[in-house]
Amino acid sequence: MSVRFAKSQIILHWLTLLMVILTYSAMLLSDWVPDDYFSLVKELHFHFGLSVFVLMLFRLYLRQRHAVPPITPALAPWQALGSTMFHWLLYLLFLSLPILGVLTLAYGGKQWMLLGWQVPQWVTPDSGMRNLVRSIHETLANSGYFIIGVHALAALYHHYLRGDDTLRRMMPGK
Repeated sequence: MSVRFAKSQIILHWLTLLMVILTYSAMLLSDWVPDDYFSLVKELHFHFGLSVFVLMLFRLYLRQRHAVPPITPALAPWQALGSTMFHWLLYLLFLSLPILGVLTLAYGGKQWMLLGWQVPQWVTPDSGMRNLVRSIHETLANSGYFIIGVHALAALYHHYLRGDDTLRRMMPGK
């Protein structure tokens, strides 16, 4: 068994991080741009978010095709379970946020484009439902800061304090 993730998994991991950064950045930037650019920045946020969704689907597919390389030295069983659960939390978060974003648009009754095509209205607009879905979307997105931060700190803990190969398994290179 390999001691590193497959090259495709490594590339998708870092590409997903880039898209997550761009998604969050676009939303944060929307408060600072002139009104003329607000809709462009929101559209970028939407499309970056959808790209995260697609990348996460590919990552799930690759996770089924490739075994997870073991951590050396091995983790205690409770740590391994916690690591697995936390990674699935990340997958769930970055799959659910784009879905909630799409539902926010749909319940808002707004016309929107996907890859240059007009998406038809497929749910009955409902401002109450829109506000609820948007609130959940924003709450989960805000919790994403914490979850991403814990993920990064855990990798650094494993690398610098525990001295295992957790971080090296996902780093680009040889």
